[in-house]
Amino acid sequence: MPSFFPSASVACLLCLAASACVSTDSAPFQPAEPQGAAVRVDDADMKVIGRKIWQNECAGTVEGLTSWNAGEDFPSLGIGHFIWYVPGRRGPFEESFPPLVAYMQQRGVTVPAWIAAAKGSPWKSRDEFLREQQSPRMKELRKLLADTVPVQTAFIVRRLEQSLPTMERATPDGADRDRLRANFHRLGASRNGLYAMIDYVNFKGEGIKPEERYQGQGWGLRDVLLEMGDGQGPASAPAEFADAAKRVLQRRVRNSPPERGESRWLAGWMNRCETYRRGI
Repeated sequence: MPSFFPSASVACLLCLAASACVSTDSAPFQPAEPQGAAVRVDDADMKVIGRKIWQNECAGTVEGLTSWNAGEDFPSLGIGHFIWYVPGRRGPFEESFPPLVAYMQQRGVTVPAWIAAAKGSPWKSRDEFLREQQSPRMKELRKLLADTVPVQTAFIVRRLEQSLPTMERATPDGADRDRLRANFHRLGASRNGLYAMIDYVNFKGEGIKPEERYQGQGWGLRDVLLEMGDGQGPASAPAEFADAAKRVLQRRVRNSPPERGESRWLAGWMNRCETYRRGI
């Protein structure tokens, strides 16, 4: 498979204090300091993280960049399976494809006019979507997504940049908020911990939307950080995060409505959590 990553540096500064900064130079990884110093993701790590997310969501294939999962009411597009709702049929999860398109345009990417002008998914059903897999429009969409993997990765990293203050606002002041912040910074102090958070926030969100809960319990990044408890240092944080994510997702399946049949996804979710333990 050809590489879709440019040789030029795409270094991105992940500001844990939640201000997004971008650098054009490539520099060695610098660990986070407590209370808001930056973690630098150099171009090599950005490539690896982007490829791992692509593998996690799409099995690393170009065809997987345009998917509509059985049992869902929306297509999932790109390396991060960004949701694009059908007009008039919004669901409980955060719609992420239109913001990705806007981000691409901000970064100077030429987006096909039919995508830029669309008010929602032009495919109204999974059957229609599958029938058009080899249509000119679908091929154009896949080419756009295959050619912009670095931009999609940067978009996902930006989501993590913005997540900490959002999660803090959703967490009562006190021990829980302190644990949330401490675990975020512990994970941000290593490449592997940073990958775990970048992938998970794209995978299951921040965990702050009331709609993204079953029986009052969520499954987002915030929930996993709180489930970790109080750790001892950055070295053990990725493994702790992997175990906590498994518990949170197992709880989600137990709490889920039976008609959703979410147990069919659990084995894949557990495998994905194991990548957080192994790291990049």
